[in-house]
Amino acid sequence: MDLKEVRIHGRGGQGAVTSSQVLAIAAFFDGKKSQAFPYFGVERTGAPVEAFARISKEQIFVRQHVYEPDFVLVLDSSLVNAVNVAQGLKKNGLIIINSNKKPGELGLKGHRIYCIDITKIALEIIGKPFVNIAVLGAFAGLTGEVSLEALNKAIDQRFAGNPRIAGLNKKAGARLFEEAKKLK
Repeated sequence: MDLKEVRIHGRGGQGAVTSSQVLAIAAFFDGKKSQAFPYFGVERTGAPVEAFARISKEQIFVRQHVYEPDFVLVLDSSLVNAVNVAQGLKKNGLIIINSNKKPGELGLKGHRIYCIDITKIALEIIGKPFVNIAVLGAFAGLTGEVSLEALNKAIDQRFAGNPRIAGLNKKAGARLFEEAKKLK
């Protein structure tokens, strides 16, 4: 089966759940099957949260937590010290961390780990540190699991009531898509 699983680490209020939903919608627009679902521990702003997505060319029958992700997205680098973001990551797994540091500076080794200063780009383009949608541009650029076109359609759908915010998120996503492609 061609199933790919994604785990997104964030803090309550950062939009990890929205990230997983937009990613699943983008996969759908690319003609794939997809799922998105959250996991909450303590439901409060700032508490660590996880959200998940599955992407496949075939129908997805799995209906459980993602225990062995192919990809991990970390919206807040401080989570690296709070939770084991690499837990269960498959052998050839990939981690994208929103950070201006190098993986070794965060204490991470092994795997394919990419630290990208998503906050910096979000601040430049959006004017606020909203990284939850922008990180998906980096994901698309590094993995090819979703196209930038499909991601843009998903962003338009999610932010249909606010075209200005959709436009800013698409611009940030496109910039991170290009930045990420350079890292491959």
